[in-house]
Amino acid sequence: MSQQGYRVAVVGATGAVGQQMLKTLERLEFPVASILPLSSKRSAGKKVLFKGEEVTVEEATPESFEGVQLALFSAGGSVSKALAPEAVKRGAIVVDNTSAFRMDPNVPLVVPEVNEADLKEHNGIIANPNCSTIQMVVALEPIRKAFGLNRIIVSTYQAVSGAGAEAIDEMYEQTQQVLNKQEVKAEILPVGGDKKHYQIAFNAIPQIDKFEENGYTFEEMKMINETKKIMHDDSMQVAATCVRLPVETGHSESVYIEVEKTGISVSQIKELLHSAQGITLQDNPSEQLYPMATTAAGQDDVFVGRIRNDLDKDNAFHLWIVADNLLKGAALNSVQIAFSLAKLGLLK
Repeated sequence: MSQQGYRVAVVGATGAVGQQMLKTLERLEFPVASILPLSSKRSAGKKVLFKGEEVTVEEATPESFEGVQLALFSAGGSVSKALAPEAVKRGAIVVDNTSAFRMDPNVPLVVPEVNEADLKEHNGIIANPNCSTIQMVVALEPIRKAFGLNRIIVSTYQAVSGAGAEAIDEMYEQTQQVLNKQEVKAEILPVGGDKKHYQIAFNAIPQIDKFEENGYTFEEMKMINETKKIMHDDSMQVAATCVRLPVETGHSESVYIEVEKTGISVSQIKELLHSAQGITLQDNPSEQLYPMATTAAGQDDVFVGRIRNDLDKDNAFHLWIVADNLLKGAALNSVQIAFSLAKLGLLK
């Protein structure tokens, strides 16, 4: 590999998001001098492809990060908590894709299209937001900047890939069991470590992550708290209901918003989103044109459509927002952060 660029570590390189990180670094031509794929002891020794070369995956240890300038983490919160500070001690900047540091007041939570400038305040670790939060704030930020934003109510329809490869396998197995009129076995969803498990095939499960004492799930609270942090507005009213659907890839969201200004038209919002970075507007009801998970999968952009006025409130609107949860919701946003760090002169 070229010696011009950065030594980049990818922690969790054999997982779904880690694989996407490697592909995205290569596809977008991030300046990588050398790549270091890292994983658990169990996966060490496997091979991954990067720029046409097979690279051996190594076990992630504190010493692994000697000489690393950039470390992309996607191997679970416990791994991030243990190893991210070790990487920072050795001079690396960490972009962490878990929830381990997202609400730490000393860690910037960044979506480059929304709050790139927050990267300047980092102390070695930068948090990548929740996948559902990322696509929503990308779509809403142009509206917030132009017209103000008082309230958000979001219902998500989230893909099974957000729960990992085993959940995808279970969805297909259950689908076959239903079609064959066999007993359906559920062992993973809604949450692997929770008391009960339900089938996802031909079903919708209104639980993602465990329930908090307030009746919201941890996933819903992540969306609520992360949105306020990214948009720098603790007074914003945000509510979320997160649902898992039998879709492999692509999260969909129905979003209700109230803006500060009155007299705003749907065409003004469409015009804003049409010209916004990272957004594809798909909104033509007469031609049945609107975003769908099947067409957003594999695409970098956030797709927005079904934009319409609320019928009872002048300053309120409804939107439909769809994105690939493994790309923009995880790997792509992490790599975009890396590009922003380089652009701002923050990478050594």
